[in-house]
Amino acid sequence: MNSILSIHTVRFIVLIVLQVLLLNHINFLGYINPYIYILFIALFPIKNNRITLIILSFLLGIILDIFLDSGGIHAGASVFIAYARPVFLKFAFGTMFEHQLIKFNMVEFTSKLIYFTLLTVTHHFILFSLEIFSFSKILLILEKTLFSSIFTILLSIILTIIFSKKFK
Repeated sequence: MNSILSIHTVRFIVLIVLQVLLLNHINFLGYINPYIYILFIALFPIKNNRITLIILSFLLGIILDIFLDSGGIHAGASVFIAYARPVFLKFAFGTMFEHQLIKFNMVEFTSKLIYFTLLTVTHHFILFSLEIFSFSKILLILEKTLFSSIFTILLSIILTIIFSKKFK
């Protein structure tokens, strides 16, 4: 149990540091900015308490909001995807989620891609909607959501492949 707790604590801290010090300074073409910190929410153990995940997601988002001076938009988007995560898990993994048998190292690539895509697009849409907060700029919101989501999904898949343990 201690090693699992320490792995998630290290993941929490490393993703915040990586996001604040490196990834927030990428603003390619004004639309592409990866938000890799949502990997913490995506990879949080399924068997753990849902309230714990929501509280940790709020903490993750509010820490980023403090560093980025963004007024709570990261906290709002993070809490929403943490709350809606069971729906995304059930859609992507089906009966494996119902029996809590999901191990991200051992699931099919397509299921993992669907899960990351649903989580990322939802997070980014909420984030950019709260940031821009105007119906007249819905095309800008959708454009930023699309381009940032593609980049974030690619980085998420690459990082999970690189840092996953192979069990065969």
